[in-house]
Amino acid sequence: MNDSIWAGVRQRVHSLVAAPGSDRVFGAVGHKFFLEDSLTPVELADLECQLGVSLPEKYRDFLLQVGAGGAGPSHGVYPARLLEGRWRWEGDGAELADLSRLAEPFPREGADPEAVQTLLAERPEEDSFEEIEEFDDAIEAWDERWEKLMWSSDRTVGAIVISTLGCAAREWLIVSGPERGRIWSDNRVDDEDLAQLLDDKGAPMTFARWYLTWLEEAERQLAPVPATD
Repeated sequence: MNDSIWAGVRQRVHSLVAAPGSDRVFGAVGHKFFLEDSLTPVELADLECQLGVSLPEKYRDFLLQVGAGGAGPSHGVYPARLLEGRWRWEGDGAELADLSRLAEPFPREGADPEAVQTLLAERPEEDSFEEIEEFDDAIEAWDERWEKLMWSSDRTVGAIVISTLGCAAREWLIVSGPERGRIWSDNRVDDEDLAQLLDDKGAPMTFARWYLTWLEEAERQLAPVPATD
């Protein structure tokens, strides 16, 4: 008997393909409830050997039992693929992850939190300038410093981009460090910092809870409406 939390999940996802109105589920128009083939144990071992790190347990099991990627939360789970002899994840923004630094602990407080606070305190205020052109120049220079700091790869070591919500908002799976196995949201495109994703009880969202919550909600959304007399 397979008592894995992933037992039957692949079949449950595929069963939603034919559900009436399945495209009502957010992101389903893109992924269409399709799942990539699962990785073999040999492929997973090769992936981890190349990366120099062991992936979080529940995510490893997902890759082996459910699929290498495909249908899932938001616009789906980015697939892990072997291309020209190198393993990588594919999807919008996936290249933001530095795969050579996955063994480094993810900096849950930010790579340099003091630098962020210092820079925020230095943000130009329009009423401090006599001419609007001077303010425009100052804020443009500040924005360049802000972008360089916020989008530094040092802030996301030990993590991979796992999904996108669209419009450059993304979600990361933490691979190394105290947050290992958890999902963090990334809305830096709107000047919001990386943030730990929480479940409906306020607990850190693990990869397994993230995926299974999506599946359960999709099943409820597409459940047949009981006939009434």
